Amino acid sequence: MMDKDNLRKADIFSGSLIFLIGLFIVSQALKMPMKDSWGGVQNVWYVSPAIFPLFVGAIIMLLGGMLVRTAVKEVGINVLKALSSFILSRDFFQFLKLEKNLRFYAVVCILFSFVFLFIPRVDFFLAAIEFLLVFITMFYLDDRIVFIKLFRFYAAQVLIFIVFLITGLNTYFSVYTTYPGDLLVLVLIVSFVVFAYRLTRGNQEFKKKYKISLIVAILSPLLVGMIFKYLLMVPMPFEGMMVELMDLVWYM
Repeated sequence: MMDKDNLRKADIFSGSLIFLIGLFIVSQALKMPMKDSWGGVQNVWYVSPAIFPLFVGAIIMLLGGMLVRTAVKEVGINVLKALSSFILSRDFFQFLKLEKNLRFYAVVCILFSFVFLFIPRVDFFLAAIEFLLVFITMFYLDDRIVFIKLFRFYAAQVLIFIVFLITGLNTYFSVYTTYPGDLLVLVLIVSFVVFAYRLTRGNQEFKKKYKISLIVAILSPLLVGMIFKYLLMVPMPFEGMMVELMDLVWYM
C-alpha cells in the first residue's frame, strides 16, 4: 500500500482529472436549453433537462477541487511545484507504468465509462447504481488485492457492454425486449454484487463496509433521482426500464 504522502501526491492528479471531467459535464449541459416554449407556454428554467447534469457536474467539480486542495494542503506548495517539473520530465512516462497508479486508472475508467458509455444508453438509475457501487466498493474497502480484482472484473464488464454495442446485439435484442441495454446492465450489477460479496464474506470488516457501500449505491440515486424526476419534473438523461417502472408506481 502506498504511504500517505504518495497517496496525497496521487490525489493531486486524480482530483484534477475529476475536476476536469465535472467541468466537461457542465460545459455540455450548458448547451441544453434552459428555457423553451411549447404550445405557446414558456417553460421555467428549473424544469430544464440541463439542471440535473449541471448539478452532477458541479458536484464532481467540487469534490475534485476539494481533493486537490486537501492534497496540496498536506504535502505543501513546494511539492506541487516539484510535481509540475516532474510531469515535464522523461521520468514521468516511467512513472505512469508503475502498478501503484492503478487507482488513477481505475478512476479514469469508471468515470469515462459512466459519462460516455452508460449515461447516454442506459436508464439513469441503473447507470448511477452501477457507477456508485463500483466506485465506492473499490475504494472504501481499501485493500490492494481486492481493489485489483474488483477493477479487473469491472473492466471486463465494460468490455462486455462495448462488444454488446459494437456487434449490434442491442439492436437485435430490441426486437424481443424494449430495453436490452438496461437488462444487460442489470445483470452486470447483480454479477458485481455477487462477486464483491464473495471477496468480502471472509472478513467481517470488509462485510460491514460492503453493506454500507451497497446501501449508499442503491439509495442515493433513487432518492436524488426521484426528487429531480417527480418533484422538480426534470427528465433523466436516459429514461428506460427503471424509470418506466417508477412512473407506473408513482402515478398509481
